Amino acid sequence: MRCNSNSFNGATDASRVYQLIVTCLSTILMFLIAPNPMNAQKTNAPIRFDKQTQVFRIDAADVSYVFGINEKKQVQTLYWGKRLNDADPFPAPKSDPGLSGFDTSVNTTRQEFVAWGSGLYIEPDLKVSFPDGNRDLVLQYDSHTIEGRRLKIVLKDISRDVYVDLEYQIDVVTGVLTRSANVENRTSAPLTVEQISSGTWNLPRGDDYRLRYLTGRWAGEWVLHHQLVQPGKTILESRRGSTGDQNNPWFAIDHEGDGDQDHGDVWFGALGWSGSWQISIEQDQIQQIRVAGGPNSFDFGYRLSPGEQLKSPDFYAGYSHDGIGGASRLLHRFEISSILPHGPKPKLRPVLYNSWEATEFKVDEAGQESLAEKAASIGVERFVVDDGWFGQRSSDRAGLGDWYVNPVKFPHGLKPLIDKVHSLGMDFGLWVEPEMVNPDSDLYRKHPDWALNFIGRPRTEGRNQLMLNLARPDVRAYVFQALDKLLNENDIAFLKWDYNRNWSEPGWPAVAPEDQKKVYIEYVRNLYSILAELRAKHPQVEIESCSGGGSRVDLGIMRYTDQVWPSDNTDAFDRLLMQDGFSYAYAPGVMMAWVTDSPTWVNQRNLSLEYRFLSSMQGSLGIGANLNNWKPEDFTTAKSMVAQYKHIREIVQRGSLYRLISPQNGSEQSVTESVSEDQRSAVTFAFLHSSQMLYPFPRIYLRGLKTDSMYRIAALNGKLSPGTPDIASGAFWMQHGVDVELRGDFQAASFRLDVADR
Repeated sequence: MRCNSNSFNGATDASRVYQLIVTCLSTILMFLIAPNPMNAQKTNAPIRFDKQTQVFRIDAADVSYVFGINEKKQVQTLYWGKRLNDADPFPAPKSDPGLSGFDTSVNTTRQEFVAWGSGLYIEPDLKVSFPDGNRDLVLQYDSHTIEGRRLKIVLKDISRDVYVDLEYQIDVVTGVLTRSANVENRTSAPLTVEQISSGTWNLPRGDDYRLRYLTGRWAGEWVLHHQLVQPGKTILESRRGSTGDQNNPWFAIDHEGDGDQDHGDVWFGALGWSGSWQISIEQDQIQQIRVAGGPNSFDFGYRLSPGEQLKSPDFYAGYSHDGIGGASRLLHRFEISSILPHGPKPKLRPVLYNSWEATEFKVDEAGQESLAEKAASIGVERFVVDDGWFGQRSSDRAGLGDWYVNPVKFPHGLKPLIDKVHSLGMDFGLWVEPEMVNPDSDLYRKHPDWALNFIGRPRTEGRNQLMLNLARPDVRAYVFQALDKLLNENDIAFLKWDYNRNWSEPGWPAVAPEDQKKVYIEYVRNLYSILAELRAKHPQVEIESCSGGGSRVDLGIMRYTDQVWPSDNTDAFDRLLMQDGFSYAYAPGVMMAWVTDSPTWVNQRNLSLEYRFLSSMQGSLGIGANLNNWKPEDFTTAKSMVAQYKHIREIVQRGSLYRLISPQNGSEQSVTESVSEDQRSAVTFAFLHSSQMLYPFPRIYLRGLKTDSMYRIAALNGKLSPGTPDIASGAFWMQHGVDVELRGDFQAASFRLDVADR
């Protein structure tokens, strides 16, 4: 601020003094009441840094994330939760004094990223060993840079030239924060990283937290569990070389008894890594909750030569004040806009037919063309030939690795079939499993060393196959070239990329013993690079991640794939529970859900075709039934249901999901609602296992509508109860509710609401 008298030189002394006083007072007043341009810039910026207090603030959507640099140069968490006022103060952080000589300051101070050293007992984010036997690493703040939505903080060891770049990126729409860590060896000798995480998420202190997580097995994935967070440590992990279905790398934490689907504080996160992984949830001695995640430290060691770097996977996390349902909707929106290829508006998933259940390995040109005709007649948009089209593949015992078209089954190659599929108005897809090899294959006979192995030890087969070591540059080149050639020579729009076993004997004899454990990282890096290169070279090709079901579903693989296969179990009733669990972590739009024959091989349960369709229409619709066995009335029903799905799929695949009645805990009912992004339309699916004692189906209270808008309701399948008005307000449908007529065993209904334009 400046009061300048130079402009008054022509006035008398008295008037000049008077004018000067008036000008100064006006200037002072304007300074006091006008917005400070620097403050305005800070308010609008999602990431801010206060030089005086050394505090970083990240504000986006309804979330504030605050941390700072304390007097020990540690990066200390201060707050993570519901968005605060921009003017709310945060003093300079001070490290915790510690609890006792047994629990010193380094263990009780909530740090964003902490290395093992200096008497640390809690879960470290980084552990290294040096050639001289030293394993102590103490990181301190060195510098930082802010560029829009990105923040990079550089940490350095107190004496050695080991640097860690902490990277933060905020999504301004959802408030989901992406974190990672990059370790760089600037010393003159190699070091070994024995453990690395992407960072630690620190929750407010408390003793009433509840953890939600997902478990499973083949044909029984996506089981939702919850338990109290208690003193000690809970480890969610996979040691299988890939994501695995035993645990999924997702978590959600809320307060026990203080929240539901639409209310309460929830902190949630997902690790973007498709290899062995671990997430640690730890409550320390003063009831602080820490969540850290990264590659699994079991059997892990990554040797960093001077000048080399190792970057952790991305770890995504967010906060919702609107319950676990609100947390899911935020994560779904983030996945659609920021994770999936072609975001923020990825292509809607086409209705797909897969020929596996009709033919299994007995594929040939004439049989596939016949199935294609039947599929096209019901409105299918994508026809996919599954396993059995390549090499000497007549069973699962031979042919994997030999990616040439079988000349007996397809004597003229795939082109005649592809042309036929195109003439029927569908695009063409193909099943592949490029990371595997059968011992009975040309590839294995030529390159037995390409499989993961320990020299002189047995090679464990799974599904009669071994795993190629994709970490090897020559294997990586072969896999890419085989798929690239296939796509160059054929008009293929879709690959169903399968992966049907876990790792064993994870040896890499071609490299030095001290580098062999790099296989866990380099394998996944090369997998991602193949997918990225294929997508860049063949942008029209879409890819599905499949792993004998849902064994490789995570936010790492989803950056390169358009959809995922959640389970080989396609029983429509079982899928209600599995799809419910899946939806806590992943958007329904990426979830392939097939209509298959009844009874299924899983439970020998008979379900109507309408029920099977409605179960599958809650995700991305596929059909896998043997159309050769269908009756005319089945085709009529299917054609009607497919047409119906096409009218609602944008709502289902891109809308907001509300779980109105959960199928968890043996519930007799399940109800989901999807609301369009503009809130003008909604579609609801209702399922009944068995009615009992003349009790009616529970009233359905909708969510997510505009209270003042008028919505017209229409039954799609099943019946609305008599007396249901044709048009009512959003408030009516949410507060009064809707009744549907469902009685009997395994019954289903659906209805739609649309804003009634006048």
